[in-house]
Amino acid sequence: METETPNDTQSEKPLLAGIEAGGTKYVCAVATNPNEPLLETRFPTGDPEATIEQAVAFFRDASESYGPIRAMGIGTFGPADIHPKSPGYGSILTTPKPGWAGFNVVNAVREGIGAPVPIAFETDVNAAVIGEAEYGSAKNHRFVAYVTVGTGIGAAYLHDGKLVHGKMHPEVGHMVMPDFDSPLGKNTNVCPFHESCFEGRAAGPALEARWGIPGHELPEDHEAWDLHAAYLAAGCINLTAAWSPDLILLGGGVFQKAGLIDRVRREFEKQAGGYWSLPPLDLYLQTPALDQHAGIVGALSLAHRLL
Repeated sequence: METETPNDTQSEKPLLAGIEAGGTKYVCAVATNPNEPLLETRFPTGDPEATIEQAVAFFRDASESYGPIRAMGIGTFGPADIHPKSPGYGSILTTPKPGWAGFNVVNAVREGIGAPVPIAFETDVNAAVIGEAEYGSAKNHRFVAYVTVGTGIGAAYLHDGKLVHGKMHPEVGHMVMPDFDSPLGKNTNVCPFHESCFEGRAAGPALEARWGIPGHELPEDHEAWDLHAAYLAAGCINLTAAWSPDLILLGGGVFQKAGLIDRVRREFEKQAGGYWSLPPLDLYLQTPALDQHAGIVGALSLAHRLL
């Protein structure tokens, strides 16, 4: 039996490229099936030029093995200009991440690859919800909210299977939040733009600022997690009221903490006050089936949709 080479495979199915462009790390992959990457790499997100150069080098090497890239999807940290008809399409907007504000990711990647590859550009959480809708927990659901809690907080909403876009993408991370800190003698909000918002109170950096150590080093029985669950549940209450989804998916690095999703469900029930008729909370509030792969699978799915 003749062994099939990577280029034999490529001749049958177009090669897709994906980037999950997070604020902490970049994940790059190529695939013919979005749910089964052929090759993947991860590296820290540094300054824009060096980060894109590393990504482009990966795709060049991948093309030598698997053939030319036919389409690319990028899911990026935000805020970002994701409207294809905008003059600034592909750019990062106002961000506290040094060097990235105003940087055009799409142009830099396309120039680096040196080929007219079609590129879909979305937020990282928009990409993740697409991945979950096609291959994960959101399959067969029409109305899905996805919240990612990591370096920042972002959210996406699928309405009848389509991403919700307005003047810009949803900025759920900057919803106004109540102060749950004061009863514990705390007053932590790390957002440089707002006095008390979801991201400022509940993103990963807020955990570290509030307690003096990173969240992954806090034990599961630490009082930090009840407080954090209160903020996360409040965010879910707001999304329930505004978007009325079939389910809410809660992902990102902070949700790697064992038991956090159960705390959020308990706190959600308390804050909801019996107002909504919802599915059981273990079905309504879930973690992503694709786990930490939702973003890159979604980016590859965006590429596949271009074809």
